[in-house]
Amino acid sequence: MSTSMGITELLISWSQGDQTALDSLMPLVEQELHKLAHRYMRHEDAGHLLQTTALINETFLKLVDQNRVQWQNRAHFFGIAAQIMRRVLLNYARDQHRLKRGGQAIHLSLSHAETLTAVRPTELIALDDALEELAKVDPRKSKVVELRYFGGLSVEETAEVLNVAPITVARDWNLARAWLAREIKHGT
Repeated sequence: MSTSMGITELLISWSQGDQTALDSLMPLVEQELHKLAHRYMRHEDAGHLLQTTALINETFLKLVDQNRVQWQNRAHFFGIAAQIMRRVLLNYARDQHRLKRGGQAIHLSLSHAETLTAVRPTELIALDDALEELAKVDPRKSKVVELRYFGGLSVEETAEVLNVAPITVARDWNLARAWLAREIKHGT
C-alpha cells in the first residue's frame, strides 16, 4: 500500500468517526505539513514572530476540529490544510497592523534589523483581498490559486481536488495569476 493510499484510507476512516485513524494519520502527514508550512514561511519576513512549528500546530488544531468534513483523499486534505495555513498567516498579518497591537511597529532582534521591511504583511493582505475579489468573479480560479500557490499542489493534484481536467487547471492558473497581478497593481 502506498503512503498516499494509506493517507486516503485513514482520512476516510477518520471521517467516519474512527479516532484511532487520526493517531495513525498524523505521523504520515507531519512531514508534508512541515513542507507546506516552510513554503508559507518563505514568503514571510525574516523576523516573523510566528514560527513554522507554531503554524503547523495551529493548523493541526484546526484540522482536528474539522468534524464535518468528508475527506476525499490526500489532495483534499492538503488543500484544506493550505487554506487553514493561509488564514492563520493572514489573521496574524492583520493583527500585526492593528493600532492596538502597535500598528506598523516592527518587532525584531538587532541581528535582523538591517534586512527587514514592513512590506510583507501588507503584500499578503493585498493578495488575500485580490483573491477574495477573484472568488466573487470566478470561484474556481480562486481555488486553483489557493491550492497551487498556498497549498503547493501540482496541476494534477489540483485537478483531482476540483474534479476538473489538468488542462483546465493550467489555464485557470495562468489567467488567475494575470488577473491577480493586475488587481494588486491597481489596488496599490
